[in-house]
Amino acid sequence: MGKAKQYDKGFKIQAVKLTQEIGSTRTAKELGIPVNTLYGWMRAYKEGRLECGVRTPGNAMTLSEEVAMLRKKVKQQEKEIRRLNELNDFLEEASTFFAASR
Repeated sequence: MGKAKQYDKGFKIQAVKLTQEIGSTRTAKELGIPVNTLYGWMRAYKEGRLECGVRTPGNAMTLSEEVAMLRKKVKQQEKEIRRLNELNDFLEEASTFFAASR
């Protein structure tokens, strides 16, 4: 079996842009790449995994999902910070109590 050919990100982005202009079959033929490879890059672009600098409604949805995920993460971190602050307060009180009992 041959080694899979690696393409750099810039090439992939240019291929996706060209596909949007002239279509996937023609782009694949002109660039000499398998059309299935190009379909994978197009899917990655639509899912937001391949950034081309252009926002589409598909990307906007991906961004809104990312915002929702980040908000959830911030909420979890705020909860963890509250828990750690409470634990820190408890430990300060305990150390004060034990220091006073000496």
